[in-house]
Amino acid sequence: MKMRIFGLAFLGMAAACYNPPRNCSDFKEGEFRFTTVIGEKEQTTTFIRKKSIEIDYYQEKSDTSSIRWINDCEYVVKKIIPKTPAEEKSIHMKILSTTDSSYTFEYGLVGSSKKSRGTAFKVN
Repeated sequence: MKMRIFGLAFLGMAAACYNPPRNCSDFKEGEFRFTTVIGEKEQTTTFIRKKSIEIDYYQEKSDTSSIRWINDCEYVVKKIIPKTPAEEKSIHMKILSTTDSSYTFEYGLVGSSKKSRGTAFKVN
């Protein structure tokens, strides 16, 4: 009985220590697609990230942001030419896990505890 409890405790600890793969450097540059639901409609954004610039394409419009990498898996995005006061705020992005063709990330306004999650897929 004690051995069974020890085994279950060990498995629980091992699972708690599991870290999903994060090959973040594979996603520092490239073309990506991100789909989310806004209201009741599914919306897709395509973006191209090169070094310290990200260009977003959404509803036939483009927008350029600067990128400041904190480490291999975290960066801050800030619109270069904000059109509204809300767009002046920087967004903190954190890559949580990666696959061969996608990454799951968490994002939120810098300084805010409210976070959202999403998955971006590498287009090429």
